[in-house]
Amino acid sequence: MTGTMDTQRPTRNGYARDEHSVGELVGQATEQLSRLVRQEIALAKNELAEKGKRAGKGGGMLAGAGAFAYAGLLALAGTGVAALSLVLPVWAAALIVTAVLFAIAGVLAVLGRAQLRRATPPTPEATLGSVRADVEEIKERAHR
Repeated sequence: MTGTMDTQRPTRNGYARDEHSVGELVGQATEQLSRLVRQEIALAKNELAEKGKRAGKGGGMLAGAGAFAYAGLLALAGTGVAALSLVLPVWAAALIVTAVLFAIAGVLAVLGRAQLRRATPPTPEATLGSVRADVEEIKERAHR
């Protein structure tokens, strides 16, 4: 023997190998789990930030489209009033066009509300899948 402590101990089959105490193994597992959780949280943040950027750009474009559509609708309403005023008094033509516009608005409001109720909350899909895979891997290793 050279006088240094040997970290390898004999095993049942006679071969030497490194053995770690239960405390060391638990410490390593805790540190690895902590690192994994931090990585998953960072992945979720990045995924949600990217989705937020896309939603912001899309929302801005839809707002612009809505502004132009609103101007077009006003012009169309004026055209409808002018056309109906050829056969009806102007006040009656304006009342009919107004009623039609409110009816369309009501239908759109009901449909929009139904869509919002069916919408799921925004979740980081890829991260959730990754976390599920991690949990399955941990369960599988724990059973071994």
